[in-house]
Amino acid sequence: MIARFLNTKMTNRLASAQSLYLRKHAENPIDWWPWCEDALTQACQENKPIFLSVGYSSCHWCTVMEGEAFSDLEIAAYMNANFLPIKVDREERPDIDSIYMQAVQAMTGQGGWPMNVFLTPGDRVPFYGGTYFPIEPRYGRPGFLQVLQAIRGFYDTEKEKLDTQKQKLFGYLRSTTELAPVSKIDPELLRQGIEQNTAVVGRSSYGPSFPMIPYAAIALQGSRLQSDAPSEVCEQRGLDLALGGIYDHVAGGFHRYTVDPQWTVPHFEKMLYDNGQIMEYLANLWSAGIHEPAFERAVSGTVSWLQREMSAPEGYFYAAQDADSFISADDAEPEEGRFYCWTADDLEQHLTPDQQRALAECFYLKPEGNFEAGLTVLQRRTPGPLPEPVETACAKLFTLRYGDLDPETPFPPARNNQAAKTHPWPGRIPPVTDTKMIVAWNSLMISGLARAATVWENTHYLALARQAADFILSHQWHQDQFYRLNYDGQAVVLAQSEDYALFIKALLDLHQASLSDGDPETAQRWLQSASQVQAEFDHQLWAIADGGYYNATSTPEGELLIRERSWLDNATPSANGVAITNLVRLALLCEDLTYLERGQQALETFGQAMQSSPTACPSLFAALDWFQHHTLIRTSVDHIRAWGREFYWPTVVMQVSNDLPTDAIGLVCQGLACQEPAGDITQLQQQVQGSQSR
Repeated sequence: MIARFLNTKMTNRLASAQSLYLRKHAENPIDWWPWCEDALTQACQENKPIFLSVGYSSCHWCTVMEGEAFSDLEIAAYMNANFLPIKVDREERPDIDSIYMQAVQAMTGQGGWPMNVFLTPGDRVPFYGGTYFPIEPRYGRPGFLQVLQAIRGFYDTEKEKLDTQKQKLFGYLRSTTELAPVSKIDPELLRQGIEQNTAVVGRSSYGPSFPMIPYAAIALQGSRLQSDAPSEVCEQRGLDLALGGIYDHVAGGFHRYTVDPQWTVPHFEKMLYDNGQIMEYLANLWSAGIHEPAFERAVSGTVSWLQREMSAPEGYFYAAQDADSFISADDAEPEEGRFYCWTADDLEQHLTPDQQRALAECFYLKPEGNFEAGLTVLQRRTPGPLPEPVETACAKLFTLRYGDLDPETPFPPARNNQAAKTHPWPGRIPPVTDTKMIVAWNSLMISGLARAATVWENTHYLALARQAADFILSHQWHQDQFYRLNYDGQAVVLAQSEDYALFIKALLDLHQASLSDGDPETAQRWLQSASQVQAEFDHQLWAIADGGYYNATSTPEGELLIRERSWLDNATPSANGVAITNLVRLALLCEDLTYLERGQQALETFGQAMQSSPTACPSLFAALDWFQHHTLIRTSVDHIRAWGREFYWPTVVMQVSNDLPTDAIGLVCQGLACQEPAGDITQLQQQVQGSQSR
């Protein structure tokens, strides 16, 4: 087997996969299987422990391990003889990833990707796991071949310890699915949750800096209930994002996170889900009265990046761009961040002395750079608008990176490393783009665009959001089933709870944005679609006995070890937190209190979790805020546009025409009760503000 891979380049079963991440491993000498019934059966027949490796296409350390351990012939020979290796793209199957990530975190105290976990055949229970394993011992981690040998030895000779370890881990995983509903939510729980989650946003960091938008969002939403000006914390998070190296100041779009607490050097992958959430958050900061020009510039630049590099001709948005890129077509491996960074020669040769001075006044520049090999990541010194010479300098750097390309002109994606190295790019070789369509991530971007469209009255933003939503409605439903992914026109993988919840939210956001845009007929279409998707969500994933939504549908073969109802927030908001907020909004807009009853049941289902782990679930507290302070404003089309730009949480608007008194401009309602008709905008605002602190 070793000689075979030495003498010729072979591919394994992953060569025909639709997933870019899986195809990246197609030429490994490891005999990879995709997650499927045949693989699970084969493991049982051969009595081989399953080696499950989970990652995603733009993951830097996944790429490193693929090029090291998974390409090593000695490791492959041992792996193929002693294990059944399975590769999973976590972006395709977040349900599988979530289960085994919990196990790895329980075993090691930390998680991350690549996630590598060992399962016993037949029952698929984990008994050992970790993240990145180096090919040779380093970073305080053993070499991967030694790990494999030790694990196989343990599996063969320590059956009693193996069974004990399995029972312990399976018991832990099963316990995470056993929720303890409460009969009544403590009235003080919301304030406590807002305070504690706001403290998370304001906490000084000693390591990497992440956007953490679910936390920042509840801090901003709850700022009206706080007395110690938590909006300062919210504004600072916006400034960190819009000024820091996490934002691509030359071409738009936000990177995944920064590796330092000063928001300087990013991990350079750009994920659609981060960018959608950040756009919505910056728009909400603006509507809260924090009119920082850097926020508007960051949103505008991100939309340009989205349209130029992340939009399919069919109207949907691509998933992600890699952190790594090739410097030249002759390179064997890509290097992290090289598409985005600048050398001292770049700045000296392509900018005039005046532009260099202007750039140095607005950005942190030093001769030795701020990244490895003397490279510089641009990070702004101060907020405010950028002077014209600086914008001109950024435009020149854009040309250096992309060639003579208009920033609004579509830039073709590099779909794999080979395409990146062979296409005649007019500038630098770009990172690979994962072009799959993910419903949940597209939904986050639709929401971001819809909110930005309302706040800045930008119809172009709204048009982009509508196109993506129409694509999902038209292409992701087959035989009355909703699908999560789309690969070049083919819908695959049944939708999971985050797809349903975030898409319903996106449709409701489009409803509100369309009303603000003066288009009530289109708004009604979005509301009807949201109601229809919600009905299917309830049918497929609602936990009838206990409440809340399961992550995924149950399968006849029982391929999932446990069935989760996730309530934890991570880089994206939890599906159940978003789903409960949707139910409250639907109750107001559809005038159907059964939605509100279902939302209350779900909140009670997760009530104990909210009490014991408040900083793990900020989105549930956002939902609780909506449940306790839900407010409906009935007003005319003339007032909706102005109202949509204001930051009043948690409120929805509904257009009315003939059922208001002639001397009234609006009606403020709380569930079944309405206040007296408001005669002017001041009275209307006072009523809404009172409703939101009741």
